[in-house]
Parts: sequence; structure tokens; C-alpha cells
Amino acid sequence: MESYKELIDKERIPHHVAIIMDGNGRWAKAKGMHRTMGHQAGVATVKEITEAATRLGIDYLTLYTFSTENWKRPAEEVSALMGLIFSELEEELFTKNQVRFRMIGDYDRLPSNVQQKMRELEDHTKHFTRMTVVIAISYSSRWEITHTVKELATAVKEGKIQPEDITEETISSHLNTQFMPDPELMIRTGGELRLSNYLMWQCAYSELYFCDTFWPDFHEEELYKAIYDYQQRERRFGKTSEQVTDNK
Repeated sequence: MESYKELIDKERIPHHVAIIMDGNGRWAKAKGMHRTMGHQAGVATVKEITEAATRLGIDYLTLYTFSTENWKRPAEEVSALMGLIFSELEEELFTKNQVRFRMIGDYDRLPSNVQQKMRELEDHTKHFTRMTVVIAISYSSRWEITHTVKELATAVKEGKIQPEDITEETISSHLNTQFMPDPELMIRTGGELRLSNYLMWQCAYSELYFCDTFWPDFHEEELYKAIYDYQQRERRFGKTSEQVTDNK
């Protein structure tokens, strides 16, 4: 069978792909392993998909790594995840592929060693321009939007901005993601059909792609398949098909 990579229109690659990396624990359970083994297997997939996305010419790849709700998981699993993030975030992956590293989320809740390593990785890769990998860690949309509302409320209180001057662009410019475009494509692995508090403002007009494949088994061919599927869709942004066709 022909690879989906060969079917992709290289001129219409999405600039920003966001992924909910789901199914690590269920993958491990199905194989009779401890859940943490699934997370370890998921790290290898992160590396594979990062390199595949770089070769395709994707500009931004945002990976939902750990949500604010995930802090409610058993302490043993949370500790293992933080240790895995600390040990497996290798600068070599980014320098080898000329990829910039960024992070979004409530950094203050992270262990100090994880915070320091991520800050250093951001600084050491800030000059790379081939692609940007964004790790959403200790992140949720409700947290992000609440934080933004507080910032804007303070600005209004201090007279720096008037309420009537607040627009969608104003809000977007105060979000954690203000440095990158909204995702054109959002992928969720693992078979669940929900956004799970992920980039809800930013994904207002994203194309959503759900698959049953658990994240450790989401190899590069699965990424090509998702992008091919995305390219078969008509992105209208509230317009009619005729309007979209006329503007081409």
C-alpha cells in the first residue's frame, strides 16, 4: 500500500499541529505492564513524531503532556511522570533537528528541577527556526483563560485599558500561546472523543482528528494519515463553499 506521505500535498502542510497524546496507560495495561511503562514508550513516540513533523515542514507542534487535572492522579504516577520528563527531555533531539523548544502552562506547580531544565532548554534552543515544539505541561484551557481574565481585569483596574477596547485579538495576545498561530489541526490518539480542556480558545476553528491508536503506537505513518485527512476537508470559517471556492 502506498504511504500516506506520498499522498500529502506538500504545499498545504498545516503550520501548527496540536496533539493530545492519549492512551499510554491503557497501552501498558493491555500488555500487562505498569502504567509508567506506557509513559516511557510514549517518549519514543514523541521523538519519532517530532522528527517526522520537522521533515514535513510543520512550523509548530504542540504536545499535551500533563494537564492541571493530572495532578489529581496517584502521587506515585505523578512523580514517575515528572522524573520521566526530567530525564528524557534531551537537548540533542532539538539541536540535531534545529528545533526550538517552548513550554506553556502553570510552571510554578512543577518540581524545581523540571522548571530549571525546561528554562535552560528554552534558552539553549531559542535561535533555532526550523520548527518549534511546544510542551503543554501543567496546562489547561480553563486555567489559561482564567489567568488571562485576571490579567485583563488588573489592566482595566489600573487604567491601562478600557473594557470596550478588549477584543478577541486582545485576549489572544494575553494567552500563553500568544507567540504562535492557532492550530489548523488537532489530533487526539487513544479513542476518546473530547478536547479535555486543551487549547479550547485556540481550537475554535481547528480541524479535529480522532483515532483509536494508543499514543505509543502512533508512528509517523499515522501522522501522515491525519494530515492527509485534514487536506481532504474544506475550511470555511463560517463562509459557504461557494465563497471559499470564489476566493481561491
